[in-house]
Amino acid sequence: MNVSPLQQRFILHFGEMGSRWGINRTVGQIYALLYVSEQPKNADDIVQALGLSRSNVSMGLKELQSWRLVRSQHLPGDRREYFSAPEDIWEIFHVLVEERRKREIDPTLTMLRDALMETNLDSADRHAAKRMSEMHDLIELTTGWLDDVKGLAPKTLTQLMKLGGNVSKFLKPRAAKNAADSS
Repeated sequence: MNVSPLQQRFILHFGEMGSRWGINRTVGQIYALLYVSEQPKNADDIVQALGLSRSNVSMGLKELQSWRLVRSQHLPGDRREYFSAPEDIWEIFHVLVEERRKREIDPTLTMLRDALMETNLDSADRHAAKRMSEMHDLIELTTGWLDDVKGLAPKTLTQLMKLGGNVSKFLKPRAAKNAADSS
């Protein structure tokens, strides 16, 4: 299987970025290949395209399946399993957010909640608890916002994201009104 120079560049970059994203190079390269491929690939196709060992490809595919970033299917008349990445970029985004939340954010919130239940704190621990409470509140606010926006249609979400910092224009009149009402 031939990989074009453009695809190769993308695949190599994803491999390099993988370690920064918490996955290994091989997993990043496998995902990138599946993402840019028009047709599903079997493990042998991936081995040939990327020059990886069969065992590395199998382990990488299992990891990608655990992240729900690849799907497996069987093709008529072929006993091999074929793999593909979801086509919808927003679906991929949602899966990544959900998986990161489940693996990283939720355990942190649990630890913070448990720690903040501690009593009989000395002055150093009171300071630490205050800082941890601030972190907890920010993470809760962020995850609540994510819950709210994950139900939005992709078109609406795109519009919201394009607003960027301009969203503050909509908030300034409300903030001024709230300040006037409270005085």
